[in-house]
Amino acid sequence: MVNLQTFEEIKHPMYVLEEARLRRNLSLISSVAEAADVEIILAFKAYALWKTFPIFKEYIQATTASSLWEARLGYEEFGSKTHTFSPAYTDDEIDEIARCSSHLTFNSLTQYERYHQRVRTVNSGISCGIRINPEYSEVETLLYNPCAPGTRFGVRNALLPEKLPTDIEGFHCHTLCESGADVFRRTLTHIEDKFGAWFSQIKWINFGGGHLMTRAGYDIDLLVATLREFHARYPWLKVVLEPGSAFAWQTGELVSQVVDIVGGTDGEPTTAILNVSFTCHMPDCLEMPYHPRVRGAATLESEDVFLPQTTEDGGRSYVYRLGGNSCLSGDFMRSWAFDHPLQIGENIIFEDMLHYTTVKTNTFNGISHPAIGLVRCDGSLEMLRTYSYADYKARMD
Repeated sequence: MVNLQTFEEIKHPMYVLEEARLRRNLSLISSVAEAADVEIILAFKAYALWKTFPIFKEYIQATTASSLWEARLGYEEFGSKTHTFSPAYTDDEIDEIARCSSHLTFNSLTQYERYHQRVRTVNSGISCGIRINPEYSEVETLLYNPCAPGTRFGVRNALLPEKLPTDIEGFHCHTLCESGADVFRRTLTHIEDKFGAWFSQIKWINFGGGHLMTRAGYDIDLLVATLREFHARYPWLKVVLEPGSAFAWQTGELVSQVVDIVGGTDGEPTTAILNVSFTCHMPDCLEMPYHPRVRGAATLESEDVFLPQTTEDGGRSYVYRLGGNSCLSGDFMRSWAFDHPLQIGENIIFEDMLHYTTVKTNTFNGISHPAIGLVRCDGSLEMLRTYSYADYKARMD
């Protein structure tokens, strides 16, 4: 049995997925889909641990892919053809992508012209769509804003023909990033204003990802009401949502250990060196950037706080930067306050590390990759994957 508070049984880096938390999210997502009469499918770009697909299949029926390998994963391991979008299909992959896909969205009219007949030859039952750009998004971080000025994604309404090609059956758009239902409601107004004139010519619309419906405080009722109102206006349109983060939100941790403590003299920050890396194992922390939550520690926003602090109750807090184990100079984040001095070998637990982590990790510096474990509902730990030198070597062939 695993102690889910301390993970004291775990002595090496490991992503830990908790089945009970995953099922909680899946149950909520399934209930939203039923209440709103929409289909909600899993986006592999945020989560692709295929050994857990049997759990997912109890709640959802399909997945969404952005590449050939993701499409194959959905078709071969999830067991159903994928809803697929890619910014750029290629001659050497398009046939296999079409074979693995139930829906295929083109990013541009030129990609449509190049491949639409070919994909229907490969898969006569495929449903083709066009990605649209509503030219509106409230995502503030440009790196994650799919509708930022000059975006390479989607077709603006001014470039669409008045009469769509007969084999374009759907629209796809993506405007959100870990957003609330209020943001979707405001964005939907722009989508309808820009593209509503074509809705009578299509059969489905995919509102993409970023619907973070499993986050505490998310207004589920508003989302359901917004989608039901949309249905009332366009009853012939099948509606699809494809969140990624929402499925894996708050479902598990990255457990690491302190291997050294450096600095802390002459006004320098004290850094706890870990056996994991921000750049290799938690890349979004540096890309967004955002401060991950660390169990048992308070996040300090000020970069000038280095020394032990006196807490409101008269106690002491001990301030550390956390440093990764790669050679990248910027592979660290600051700062966290602990209620005790950190010790070599102590577990440092990063919260909420199952979405956009295992799909984005890398082997820079040849650093050992954390294992991936699943804590079952009965408390037992099942190892989904461990990594070895052979995995690193095989990538360098």
